[in-house]
Amino acid sequence: MSLKEAIEKFVPDGSGIAFSGMGGAQCVAQTYEIIRQEKKDLTLFGDSPCEAGDLLVGAGCIKRMEIAWCAYAVAGLAYNFRRAVEEKLPHPIELLDFSNATIGLRFLAGAMEVPFLPTKSLLGSDLVKYNPHVIISEDPYTREKVALVPAAKPDVAIVHVSRADRRGNAQMYGFHSNAENLARAAKTTIITCEEIVGTDEIRRTSNLTIIPEYCVDVVVELPFACHPWNMPYAYAYDMPFHMPQLAQFKTREGFLVWMDEWCFNLEDHEKYCEKVGWKRLHKLAALESKFCRVPY
Repeated sequence: MSLKEAIEKFVPDGSGIAFSGMGGAQCVAQTYEIIRQEKKDLTLFGDSPCEAGDLLVGAGCIKRMEIAWCAYAVAGLAYNFRRAVEEKLPHPIELLDFSNATIGLRFLAGAMEVPFLPTKSLLGSDLVKYNPHVIISEDPYTREKVALVPAAKPDVAIVHVSRADRRGNAQMYGFHSNAENLARAAKTTIITCEEIVGTDEIRRTSNLTIIPEYCVDVVVELPFACHPWNMPYAYAYDMPFHMPQLAQFKTREGFLVWMDEWCFNLEDHEKYCEKVGWKRLHKLAALESKFCRVPY
């Protein structure tokens, strides 16, 4: 189905939501569509929900965040996230801090259908002081201390992959972080992909299938969904586009002007791509292909 239909059907107000993407492959088009539909009171689970986290907070869609980190990596700070925490703009948000490792453990626990997983990595951290959901316990075998983190089971996971078939078998080239565990942990999984291919083509390189069809509820073909971020083996990072965007985000007023221009005044992702310019997008694709060969 279309992205608009998928968000309308599977992301009601009050949902717990998680996005794939780390080190690129951010779910940008998907986030814009959630904002266009003015979804409210969402709980965001994530390791590093860069673009998605900051945009959703700035748009007033987020009630609660259970995350490890929120910023734009090499591009700069997450100004909307910071305003929400420090100035309560556009409204206060609830915040639970985890580490990247322990968010990954939470998704793994959700995927395994176990209530929690143990770790030692938080024992040297102040997170145990400020996060009541981290419980210090005793290893029943060694009597040593361990920290327990609860399973994360979002209502919906939105996972962007390189390609998928219409049955939902999803393949990813390059780093995919917690994507496969998100799909298994969530009650509903929306797969968005750069292209839909035939099932025979998926079977030809079945070792690249990180998410099988039985974990997937809907498939959306969504090329250039990560722009201005990169998508491994598909297109390069559009930093000349991204840097002025983030400079505008330094003020609340600048952010609202940007959202009017690039989100609310555009009907869908295809209109966004037209505004960016198909020629520019295909140049990014050519740049990526020049240095990266698809691994099959």
